[in-house]
Amino acid sequence: MTIPRRVLVTGAGSGIGAACVDRFLQAGHSVIAVDLAAGSMAGRTGELEALCEIDVTDAAAVRAVPGIEKVDIVVQSAGTVGPNVPVTDVAPADWERTFAINVTGIFNVLQAVIPGMVARGWGRIVNIASIAGKEGNPNLSAYSASKGAVIALTKSVAKELATTGVLVHSVAPAVIATPMNADTAPEVLDYMVSKIPMNRTGQPEEVAALVGWLASEECTFSTGSCHDISGGRATY
Repeated sequence: MTIPRRVLVTGAGSGIGAACVDRFLQAGHSVIAVDLAAGSMAGRTGELEALCEIDVTDAAAVRAVPGIEKVDIVVQSAGTVGPNVPVTDVAPADWERTFAINVTGIFNVLQAVIPGMVARGWGRIVNIASIAGKEGNPNLSAYSASKGAVIALTKSVAKELATTGVLVHSVAPAVIATPMNADTAPEVLDYMVSKIPMNRTGQPEEVAALVGWLASEECTFSTGSCHDISGGRATY
């Protein structure tokens, strides 16, 4: 039986985040949706506990999200692809912004939610990383490096919390059919799909299904892992 929980989803306005919102709502959970463009969630405002338009790189804004100290489940899907150029052409500001969103944003949310979870003795955190964080994608050095950092951060925090009842995971999708990839150069998308044995992009709902299990009561003896959802691309 599913126990109703309070869920926080970042990057909730589209793609994987939106699919996770739908899945948790369907399961009877209360959902706080966070996105930089809250207007993209307008159709769900009647179902959500709260809709917050914030930048996750702003630690004070994250801490001010209503009810964040009482969140039981967190899915961190806010992210950016960053610069799509050779590493020698990456502007320092673009590098820093990519890490600010993809890594520091996750750090900010972790600091806001972990104390309450530990105090209650139960919590589930799922950070959306990428297969690029394991294997690297050419001309996406900032993205690949930042997603590798998400995987390492997840493993570190999971070990810290291993005896508290709070489980922490990351998920490493291959290319998923999301709006975030809409601006990715066609040749880069072709390269990424060519690496996938299933020869297709993944769907946000497929990632949400995996996230749903990792955040469930059934997931009890697994923490710190990086779960691939890559159509067979992952080789380790």
